[in-house]
Amino acid sequence: MTTAASDATPGSLAGIRVLDLSRILGGPYCGQILGDHGADVLKIEPPQGDDTRSWGPPFRDGVASYYFGLNRNKRIQHLDFSTDAGRERLLELIAQADILVENFKIGTMERWGLGFEALSRRFPRLIWCRVSGFGADGPLGALPGYDAAIQAMSGIMSVNGEAGGDALRVGLPVVDMVTGLNAVIGVLLALQERQRSGRGQFVEAALYDSGISLLHPHAANWFMDGRVPGRTGNAHPNIYPYDTFRTRTDPLFLAVGNDRQFGVLCAVIGCPALASDPRYASSGNRSTNRAELKPALEAALAHFDAEDLLQRLLAASVPAAPVLNVDAALEHPHTAHRGMVVDMEGGYRGLGAPVKLSRTPATYRHAPLATGTDFAPLPDEPDRIMENAKNGAEN
Repeated sequence: MTTAASDATPGSLAGIRVLDLSRILGGPYCGQILGDHGADVLKIEPPQGDDTRSWGPPFRDGVASYYFGLNRNKRIQHLDFSTDAGRERLLELIAQADILVENFKIGTMERWGLGFEALSRRFPRLIWCRVSGFGADGPLGALPGYDAAIQAMSGIMSVNGEAGGDALRVGLPVVDMVTGLNAVIGVLLALQERQRSGRGQFVEAALYDSGISLLHPHAANWFMDGRVPGRTGNAHPNIYPYDTFRTRTDPLFLAVGNDRQFGVLCAVIGCPALASDPRYASSGNRSTNRAELKPALEAALAHFDAEDLLQRLLAASVPAAPVLNVDAALEHPHTAHRGMVVDMEGGYRGLGAPVKLSRTPATYRHAPLATGTDFAPLPDEPDRIMENAKNGAEN
């Protein structure tokens, strides 16, 4: 378990300023990751607030848990960009920023006179990151996109669920979250390139692209043999035994990835003959003959306690895992050891940063709903604003 760090603790993005205009999930998740690693993130919300403030229950002080999970390490302002005063204030903030993150409906910023082309001429070092549903052009360009709809359209739902059952949404917003991660990757690439060129650029992370990008190994299989992938439940489409199995007590997930591991598994459960059976002696044969292999394994596993067998398999370097509920996973000792649960003053609890850096680790400085009037002051503030506002023709 990890507690909050001092504001003085530097992160790898210390000194980088992010103006987060985004709402819902993908953009705010991007902003939170940047903030965890030291960026100064100012989140601008419309007067009514981010929609996810109402996405509950549960609620705390009238704000939903969904919002709390995505808006750590940010200070909050409310602005109405439909007004002249709101747009003028936004331009003042952009002049101080390195990165702008937004996910407005495509064309909205342009209607306000705040599109990328206009802003990049005025602020040539600005990195603009847009999170969108389908991108700005193409057959579906500028249409709105939502996680579950993209899961359905990208093929993810078609390979999720039990064999013979209906297509099923993955039980977490995987497309939104991966899009947020891709947005972070794009921003960091643009920051690195800016070190050479001195210029910002436009970064786009689209939900549709992110959904399609997640189709491994199903896309690779289809590219090779043309067979339309189907649903396999918990089983892996290419390797076996990589599935959930019944034991005498609780279910156990086996993730056997090679012949050596399969041989050790068979020895531990007292069935060495399975490892030498031609039907199961190679990875390809095990995958082809999985319908016969699973009941054979479960007949042997029926004599074992799941926890005892788990420890024996892990000691023998055979990957296996219990099937835990969310509460058990978050309360697991290794979750605490890895710093994956964060506690902060005021009762905030959240998920920790999964990327660990040795010298500049992630820090947790501001709980969600922290208020702020501007970016934190920097010693070179006047020079920085002038640098950001140079005429683009000079670069």
